Amino acid sequence: MGRDTIADIITSIRNADMDRKVTVRIASTNITENIVKILLREGFIENVRKHQESNKYFLVLTLRHRRNRKGAYRTILNLKRISRPGLRIYSNYQRIPRILGGMGIVILSTSRGIMTDREARLERIGGEILWGLPGMKEQKWIHEGLITESLPNGMFRVRLDNENMILGYVSGKIRRSFIRILPGDRVKIEVSRYDSTKGRIIYRIRNKDSNN
Repeated sequence: MGRDTIADIITSIRNADMDRKVTVRIASTNITENIVKILLREGFIENVRKHQESNKYFLVLTLRHRRNRKGAYRTILNLKRISRPGLRIYSNYQRIPRILGGMGIVILSTSRGIMTDREARLERIGGEILWGLPGMKEQKWIHEGLITESLPNGMFRVRLDNENMILGYVSGKIRRSFIRILPGDRVKIEVSRYDSTKGRIIYRIRNKDSNN
């Protein structure tokens, strides 16, 4: 199995950022150059220059650090690899996650090249979700929908407000509290980032909740 070049780049940048290093050197390829251009344009790094050594090209990144009131460094490059060689994650432009309410970015590989989530939405094009920053781990995809069918083993067919049909299941507090879910109920469902056709029902919306 080949090396995961993107994961190696993320690890190099993240480790250098955590170690408070001013610069970090990564291999120069078409995909790394496109990703670094996005990081530079979005203000996550201060500068980049191309360096040649023994007929090989490298990119030398100057990292950007923030200081708190006490003057200590606080890392800002909380990079998170999403799609991997063993588990490719794709999304259409409508389902691309928003990190920190749009303050972070998601980097995608599309048929029109490497671009951010904002660019992909403007172009109305989806693709493979390569990585996100910052806080991808905390980002959840929560939707509202209508229970259309009850299935065996605590499973339900749910029609989301965007008209997509997914398979939902009950767990956690709803299961422990024996909250009854019936066809016709409106629910909140947390959609799996690894399989957008399935999700976990986390809340049954009462009539007064939906009216509000």
